[in-house]
Amino acid sequence: MDRPLRLITSNPVDSLARVIEALLVVASQPLTLDELAEATADDIERIETALGLVRERYSEGRSGIVLQHVAGGYAFGAAREAAEACARLFERPVERGLSQAAIETVAIVAYLGPVSRPEIAQIRGVAADSAVASLVERGLIAEAGRESSPGGAVRYRVTALFERVFGLESLAALPRLDDIGADQAAICDRLLEVAEARAS
Repeated sequence: MDRPLRLITSNPVDSLARVIEALLVVASQPLTLDELAEATADDIERIETALGLVRERYSEGRSGIVLQHVAGGYAFGAAREAAEACARLFERPVERGLSQAAIETVAIVAYLGPVSRPEIAQIRGVAADSAVASLVERGLIAEAGRESSPGGAVRYRVTALFERVFGLESLAALPRLDDIGADQAAICDRLLEVAEARAS
């Protein structure tokens, strides 16, 4: 006796999760909840539920790629165990490491930006031209207008790539300077001096 064919129905949220998965694969940058909602023509609450399913599928220890909440949106990235191999394959400048000068400079831009080269030089105590040029080339900082004075210097801010590379959801996720340690007191003082000078 033939059994009747049973229709296989798909869970709508699971189907939405597969669509989101595809969107994240083809996207060149992290997608926000609003962008995902617009692309899928679905509501934010269901998007968040579907993202939870995607996060379960792509979690550390289960997959070579993981779902990350970075740069104000969602994106796939390499799992920790695969990150080094990915860096070798693509030889991206960011993964090759930053010089001490570049690290100091990008930290200043992240905490104080938009900030100009003269301000960076004032804080570091040395010229910042080379470090700024290197960070712009790597896509970690970008121009953000000019100072209002005649012949005003170019100001710089960190980019979404900076947030993504350093695994930050937003700049608000940066550690507070006073939480880093007592040996950073001089940096805090110099940052505050420049911030006060800019405000006056």
